[in-house]
Amino acid sequence: MQLSQSTAIVTGGCSGLGLATAIALRNAGMQVALFDVNTELGAQRTDELGKTDTLFCATDVRDEASVSQAIAEVQSRFGEIRVCVNCAGVAPAQRTLNRDNHPAPLAQFQSTLDINLVGTFNVNRLVAAAMASQHPCNEHGERGILINTASIAGYEGQIGQTAYAASKAGIIGMTLPMARDLAGLGIRVNTIAPGVMGTPMLLAMPETVQDALTASIPFPKRLGLPEEFARLVIHLTENAYLNGETIRLDGALRMGPK
Repeated sequence: MQLSQSTAIVTGGCSGLGLATAIALRNAGMQVALFDVNTELGAQRTDELGKTDTLFCATDVRDEASVSQAIAEVQSRFGEIRVCVNCAGVAPAQRTLNRDNHPAPLAQFQSTLDINLVGTFNVNRLVAAAMASQHPCNEHGERGILINTASIAGYEGQIGQTAYAASKAGIIGMTLPMARDLAGLGIRVNTIAPGVMGTPMLLAMPETVQDALTASIPFPKRLGLPEEFARLVIHLTENAYLNGETIRLDGALRMGPK
């Protein structure tokens, strides 16, 4: 797929992996719409990336009306949507039972699944509907690509990651059937499962915690770079034969219990 002069949506696009992705897509010549709940940061990122080719939409990925309105704004401003990268998510830590054997709050589990898994599906289904009405962008009949963010926790969830791991496993599990659902329309679906990435949230942790995390990574023995995630997004977009796939980006890390 040709990136230049095309339009991409990035959820959670104002920080972390989403911001790195938005920067890479803009550098590739794309118009980018940032879907995020942080309106103050949204205005700042629009200034940084360039107001001409960047649009911020205050968006709750869990809410159908919010996402539909944001998609309509993108279509009105930029026209057809070719790429959607889902990076919005949360990562709370909560054991199933606490030290006093009290059960974890059900509301937190539900909220995590609502944002990470239901939110990803909600955005995908609505963007896919918009893509389906578009003309193919090349002779192969390709109309667009959906790229989701899972985690290696979806395979090897650690202690305290029940909700997070379940949400990310759900994203991995829906990748292939969604790709099959949309294949006839020329819409591809892929997922990236990052390992321990150097996002602002992780870099804010004490150095001792960061060192403990990197010690178990075989090679390269460091945190993953958000820019490396973004480069994989670019490759998935350009490589038309990658479809229905979840790719680990983790330096061969396999997570232990804690």
